Amino acid sequence: MAAAPVAHRTVDVDGIRTFYREAGAADAPVVLLPHGYPSSSLQFRHLMPALGDRWRLLAPDLPGFGYTRADEGRFAYTFDAYADFLRRFAEAVGLQRYAIYLQDYGSQFGLRLAMSAPERVAALVIQNGDIYPDQHGPRYAPLKEMWAEPYPQALATVAPTVSERGFRDEFVGDLPEEIADRVSPDLWVLSWAQVGRPPGPQNLARLLADQRTTVDWFPRQQAYLRRHRPPALILWGPHDGYMPAGAARAYLRDLPDAELHLLDGGHWLLETHLDEVVALMRDFLGRVHR
Repeated sequence: MAAAPVAHRTVDVDGIRTFYREAGAADAPVVLLPHGYPSSSLQFRHLMPALGDRWRLLAPDLPGFGYTRADEGRFAYTFDAYADFLRRFAEAVGLQRYAIYLQDYGSQFGLRLAMSAPERVAALVIQNGDIYPDQHGPRYAPLKEMWAEPYPQALATVAPTVSERGFRDEFVGDLPEEIADRVSPDLWVLSWAQVGRPPGPQNLARLLADQRTTVDWFPRQQAYLRRHRPPALILWGPHDGYMPAGAARAYLRDLPDAELHLLDGGHWLLETHLDEVVALMRDFLGRVHR
């Protein structure tokens, strides 16, 4: 199977020049790929050519990440703002029906998109994006302490973590050494090169401090899953200090028919277990999103 070419494009979303990657035929079933923190559409650079022979894949750089720039006056850098931006991006590129890849912060934005138009959701691929706080791992403890602080103090608390060293820790901090070796340093070096100049770090600190607002969404997201039961493939790397294996199994409470696979990786499976992810996604999407 030949790799599909990936195009690099821009589209205007509410006055913000938005970079995105696209692979696959224009009339193929769509897979939408919102990225996580602190990455960008770069995290899907290997997945897209591997699936583009049968599906149309779109991966935007959200504001403040990758090649999409927006100052604070134009974009709020809150979870609400990002969720709305993803919805507006989908409208701008004319998406009518799609599967959504849910990982890290992108899982929050993608789930809210799904909730806004359930009839458009063909399937969900859930990969280390948690909505069950009783299954949070130990790395959530300092975050939850920060969430209890007044917003200005919380902003000061998280600001030092927005650094190249902090980015590196997000990508490899929980992995066993033999797995961490598979993760290219390009991920944190390039990510920091793109956002490390002011006001980039300040904007991302605002987003981190706003993460507390996601907690109120968890019951609503669980209710959406119970009510609509979208076809779901759960791919999980349990070497994840935020989201251990229990966070994956918790989805079966609301999606008992979901297909669950625990792989021997961590938060960024596309860097360490790409072949397994591609095979599982091709089989799943081939059945539910043809």
